[in-house]
Amino acid sequence: MTEKMSTHQAQEDQRNEEILIYLNGEIVPKAEAKVSVYDSGFMLGDGVWEGLRLYNGTWAFIDEHLDRLFEAAKTIDLDIGMDRDQVKQAVLDTQSANDMISDAHARLMVTRGVKTRPFQHPSLSRQGPTFTIIMEHSRPNLPRPIRLATVPHLRGLPMTQDPKLNSHSKLNCILACIAAEKAGADEGLMLDVNGFVNTTNACNFFIVRKGAVWTSTGDYCMNGITRQKVIDLCRANDIPVFERNYSLVDTYGADEAFLTGTFGAQTPVGDIDGRQIGDGEMGPVTKRLRALYKDLIAQECA
Repeated sequence: MTEKMSTHQAQEDQRNEEILIYLNGEIVPKAEAKVSVYDSGFMLGDGVWEGLRLYNGTWAFIDEHLDRLFEAAKTIDLDIGMDRDQVKQAVLDTQSANDMISDAHARLMVTRGVKTRPFQHPSLSRQGPTFTIIMEHSRPNLPRPIRLATVPHLRGLPMTQDPKLNSHSKLNCILACIAAEKAGADEGLMLDVNGFVNTTNACNFFIVRKGAVWTSTGDYCMNGITRQKVIDLCRANDIPVFERNYSLVDTYGADEAFLTGTFGAQTPVGDIDGRQIGDGEMGPVTKRLRALYKDLIAQECA
């Protein structure tokens, strides 16, 4: 069996050594894309991010992704310093500079910028935001279904750190991933504050029982665009779908399980806490949803 793997595992691509990166209005070689050690993102994780996927020359669902980026920035009282059209143009300019057509992934990152002193208060960030776009050639390379392990780290309450916020502060999820790896799994399955199954450390999570698709209530999960697309596809294609509370008992007895995210779309899960899910391979409902999602992308990115 293949050893360590993750939901963001991609084929090696030598072109990524020569990529150009957008940084504060300039497009520069990878080796020159540097920010200050006083930057709010480096120092405190004070910033927000967004991920985009390029198919056939088009960034899939880019308007919804920009909605999420600007909503996150507003939530943390961060002025991006650019409007939506300018951000979109920066993405297109970076794409053009890298001569990318398809199978590319972009990560947009905005921090509160360089601080005058190395302390927490936002008023110390006086030089304006830092905005960067890292764009890589990126084709998923997942030779087997993902293995999950339930971890003690929770998806928390909105008054602590809202899981719906794409924040640079990802330590809770990183610790969940480390715990899963220590348990011999690829990623961590995270519960919510009530003990119900929620997400993994990197993706939203679904199970299939007797032909019906189950996912969390959405109260504590990430604000996933791919997650919502899957729910919408189920409803449009007469696949029963439920946003509900469910436990590890329900999960271990599932016929199928899969993850959703911008990078991997729908990623099958074969094993949770040492228990095989279904036959350990991608199940028929997951296959059907993958095909429906592929058709949706073809329409979106025609």
